[in-house]
Amino acid sequence: MEKVKYLILGGGPAGLTFANLLKRKCPETSFLLLEKESVTGGLCRSEDVDGAPLDIAGGHFLDVRRPKVNEFLFTFMPEEEWDKYKRDSRIDMGTYEIGHPFEANIWQMPVEEQVKYLKSIALAGCNLGTPKPERFVDWITWKLGDMVASEYMLPYNSKMFGGELDSLGTYWLDKLPNVSFEETLLSCLNKKPYGTQPGHAEFYYPKKYGYGELWERMGKALGDKCLCGKSVTELDVEAKTVKCSDGTEYAADCIVTTIPWTAISVIKNAESWVAGDVAKLKHTGTEIKYVGENLDTAAHWIYYPDKNKSYHRILVRHNFCPNSKGYWLETNLNRVDESVPGVSYKNEYTYPLNTVDKPEVMARLLGYMKDKGIYGLGRWGEHEHYNSDRTVERAMELFETLN
Repeated sequence: MEKVKYLILGGGPAGLTFANLLKRKCPETSFLLLEKESVTGGLCRSEDVDGAPLDIAGGHFLDVRRPKVNEFLFTFMPEEEWDKYKRDSRIDMGTYEIGHPFEANIWQMPVEEQVKYLKSIALAGCNLGTPKPERFVDWITWKLGDMVASEYMLPYNSKMFGGELDSLGTYWLDKLPNVSFEETLLSCLNKKPYGTQPGHAEFYYPKKYGYGELWERMGKALGDKCLCGKSVTELDVEAKTVKCSDGTEYAADCIVTTIPWTAISVIKNAESWVAGDVAKLKHTGTEIKYVGENLDTAAHWIYYPDKNKSYHRILVRHNFCPNSKGYWLETNLNRVDESVPGVSYKNEYTYPLNTVDKPEVMARLLGYMKDKGIYGLGRWGEHEHYNSDRTVERAMELFETLN
């Protein structure tokens, strides 16, 4: 059994960042990174499909808002290898499209529709001073009014999260763009959006590659410290050891895990409540399906609340990936329409679900594991819906804490 100081589970953005910081800043420290796939990148992996890259777990882009993160990532893939875009994302309402976020772009609707939505928003609970609900479905109506809720937010999120809306809490909704009624009214009068803009308002995407190229380079930079084809099946909490499906075993002074807790078959020598808490963690998966025809749109991606369409959004590849064509559909695994032709990739783990009890579950689990020298990190280690730039930032923060 090989013994190292740091054992890093998972070769996505979080694990790759932590491992590369160790290599650069602590060159004498022994460590290994274990990745179950044949290449690194996790949810940010890309494949060549129809002569151009396709991001196999949906659209991933590098936000411009975290300069320290980008400065670090550009050491692996220099800035001159990226194109920079201003986000163009839209919502398909059937007979017309409007920009995203919805409430900031109601002004793009026909005037009669604007009046209906403005009236509904004015009567929303948050504008009438009623108490804030604790569950997602009630909160959406309270915050945005019954029309935005019923026509867009609830059907879209039901498609994306596979009908799990009744289990979701509201503690995570502060990350959504916040547009007040006054700002919505101003946008309709002045015909321009007001309020905070969503993430990726400006973003980078590689000029010649898919997004996965960055993370493959980070994996290669680790050399023999990165072991692919290592699927972790058992974690011994007291011994700080792991077993892999190929029979290999590893021990460490400190384990940093970025893989889903529910994907570890056996968590050994832990308190009895740990298995129960892990079982409470919920997630959804997606299918990404490539369609080869170009669309007559300048949008980078489009959201679809229509329940009659199986997919919840499309990524218009030819508008952000140079020398490419076509687009890809993103569909919750529970809604996949197998009759639709095309190259597809299925991902069991795509989105952690922010269930009502998740904050308490994760605080208890992460606190207990930390006391044992085991740290959860990133989208799956922390069970948080982090974008890749935030995941890298979290890895940088943990590295500074531990070193």
